[in-house]
Amino acid sequence: MKGWMRELKPILLSLGFVLVVRTVLAEPYTVPSGSMIPTLLIGDELIGSKYAYGFGKYSLPFGQLPDFSGRFLDRPPERGDVIVFRLPRDPSTTYVKRLIGLPGDHVQLRQGRLYINDTMVPRREAGTQDGDTIYVETLPASDGGTREHQILESTDADRYDNTRIFVVPPGHYFMMGDNRDNSIDSRIAPEQGGVGFVPEENLVARAEFLLASRDPDVGWLDFGRWAHLFRLDRSFGRIN
Repeated sequence: MKGWMRELKPILLSLGFVLVVRTVLAEPYTVPSGSMIPTLLIGDELIGSKYAYGFGKYSLPFGQLPDFSGRFLDRPPERGDVIVFRLPRDPSTTYVKRLIGLPGDHVQLRQGRLYINDTMVPRREAGTQDGDTIYVETLPASDGGTREHQILESTDADRYDNTRIFVVPPGHYFMMGDNRDNSIDSRIAPEQGGVGFVPEENLVARAEFLLASRDPDVGWLDFGRWAHLFRLDRSFGRIN
């Protein structure tokens, strides 16, 4: 029995260390969809900062803390952050989107243009990708400055390019994908299969940087294309 305990002790210590790191510091996530193109691609593996917004009931890498509400060491996110969160209508599902609307903000899309508090958010063309237009969008930052990021638009006349005015409730956030015409986000109500407003307790991590990126179009058995299996130019890049 003593021999078993000697063998088991370092294993338990290692598992405990990994659990603490993934709960308190950082955790990897793999991007499964194209809703955040061009910022994030399918197959990107990102590292999320777990302590950026404090800790809530979804901070554990598995399951959730029962009977826990609010956040410990709470720090509010900033508009423009790319955030990993639990889907409000199905907390077992993890999403990653960009924070567009803070509590109290009025958010609307008119003919594909984003308006925050009745002011149109500036954007400028920055090229094309697979026939869609890349824009650089400039969000108003919480400190009075601005934050830039890229978005992708197929058209300014898509189904969700004209919306009602969304008034973000206290303790909630409005999220959108950077791939504006191919994203299930806060523009779509939960009862319609969307995200709706995201409660602050559902925030899990701030997406910080890319660890690696695997091209899903290249199979493990496609030996002739192995040189393109991993997108090396996307390794260890910071997420804007």
